[in-house]
Amino acid sequence: MATWTGKWALVTGASAGIGMAFARELAAGGTNLVLTARRSHRLEELAQKLVSANKIKAEVFAADLAEPNAPAKIFAFTQDKGINVELLINNAGFGAYGEFFTQELPKLLDMVQVNCTAVVHLTRLYLPEMVKRHSGDVLVVASTAAFQGVPYISTYAATKAFDLIFAEGLAEEMKPYGIRVCALCPGSTESEFHDVAGQTAVPGMMKRRETSEKVARVGLRAMPQPPKE
Repeated sequence: MATWTGKWALVTGASAGIGMAFARELAAGGTNLVLTARRSHRLEELAQKLVSANKIKAEVFAADLAEPNAPAKIFAFTQDKGINVELLINNAGFGAYGEFFTQELPKLLDMVQVNCTAVVHLTRLYLPEMVKRHSGDVLVVASTAAFQGVPYISTYAATKAFDLIFAEGLAEEMKPYGIRVCALCPGSTESEFHDVAGQTAVPGMMKRRETSEKVARVGLRAMPQPPKE
């Protein structure tokens, strides 16, 4: 975590699961944090704990990335605070389990908004300053579902395939500017994801789940590594 010691990281979806684990890992390494998610009380509680335990700075901005103007509001918040975001973690996302034709249309469209559109929007807002500084990192949380179509979570898998391809292409574009872009593709993880998605556990699923802490740690350790040719 020394890569970002004393610098600022923005973590979306920071109120639970992998996002919260990212925040804890970074704070332990001395990284200042901008935490955003929908649930402000969880963010405030997390920020207070991390500041007290690690002597870092932390800012909280509650936002729902299903709202099209949320990324712009987050960006304006960091601009007003004079915060240079050195690490952007596009972690927020959700899924829905079931036959596609039975899913509520607003929920499906919100999924595309949060998992795809908000990722593009936030990345586009923060990259120009990173390019100017020739310094910065972007981590996009995709999924092992990104590698194939997955029945009953068809839309979710498609959004994560988008995230993966987006990150891979952007990684090549940003190499000349010294900006590192990485996609993290976790499998089944201990978080609120399955409950939110309405996906009941299948036999053996619980035993195969990774912890959110391990997923976050692996993702952050991979970021500073030189890209493979």
